[in-house]
Amino acid sequence: MDAFYASVEQRDNPHLRGKPVAVGGSRERGVVAAASYEARKYGVKSAMPSALAYRKCPDIIFVRSNFEKYSKVSRQIREIFYDYTDLVEPLSLDEAYLDVTENKKGIKTATKIAKEIRREIYEKTGLTASAGISVNKFLAKVASDINKPNGQKTIMPDQVTAFLEGLPIGKFHGIGQKTAEKMKRLGIHNGKDLKTWDQALLIREFGKSGVHYYNIVRGIHKSRVKPNRIRKSIGAERTFFNDLSTFEEMKESLENIMGRLTDRIESAGAKGKTLTLKIKYFDFEIHTRSYTFQHYVHNRKDIFDKILELLNSTFPERPVRLLGISLSNLESNRNRSGVQLTLDF
Repeated sequence: MDAFYASVEQRDNPHLRGKPVAVGGSRERGVVAAASYEARKYGVKSAMPSALAYRKCPDIIFVRSNFEKYSKVSRQIREIFYDYTDLVEPLSLDEAYLDVTENKKGIKTATKIAKEIRREIYEKTGLTASAGISVNKFLAKVASDINKPNGQKTIMPDQVTAFLEGLPIGKFHGIGQKTAEKMKRLGIHNGKDLKTWDQALLIREFGKSGVHYYNIVRGIHKSRVKPNRIRKSIGAERTFFNDLSTFEEMKESLENIMGRLTDRIESAGAKGKTLTLKIKYFDFEIHTRSYTFQHYVHNRKDIFDKILELLNSTFPERPVRLLGISLSNLESNRNRSGVQLTLDF
């Protein structure tokens, strides 16, 4: 989905349309959960402190998050997906992988399926979506960002090599800013540069991730769409643009993280007993605090109330760069299955 939270707010409030909108936070405190495309033009991004967003864009309009509403719209969209295939792997409220090889409507090409799904999403929700289509999940993910917003990109099998060789290293999904900076210092600026490195050298510089980098630049990514993954835990976390120091900033951020976690719990049809709060400090030291309920829980309020207790009991005395929430010791109820085949593009 395109700027999902902000787009939902603009859809529901005509006064926000065409204006820079930030979901979450306020002018004085908090963290931006999502930014409209109008706000992004000023450099406003998710996970950015609200005060910085205001300095970058003085006309920005802050809207409080409403994850119950976003979850409802997300379920609407997911039902559209299930009209085409049962092989749907949700990643968050606004994103999912679909294997449309054996699609329910008998459509012959994946490109046409993507167009139909995007059209149906717009007709039923008034929101736009973008899509990426290719031979594996990695390439589809990269492709989905190319023609945003409200567009799509197909990378045909015979285009994979040239596409990856010309792709800037920072555009590779899974290669973050710090890794990209290190690669550039090593002379790796695009896929073609990365391809000249053998696996042993990549492992030496990047650890076990080196194997992954070696494979993806060659178009190798064998992970299937997993609609019924057996999970050991469900979690969500966020790294912040600037470190957080106050309880209110952390609470606001945890509310946004909780929204994502709630959707993932609902998507998996899961309940859990063990709740964990993850804190990474500015110096990268990580602490966790956990609590185990006597019964299975999935309710947002039960989980969030306990998370705030855990935060209170161990309030960080140092600036915090990351917060995360996870639910483990799961009892999962969802069961969907399917078989992966091949399909023309």
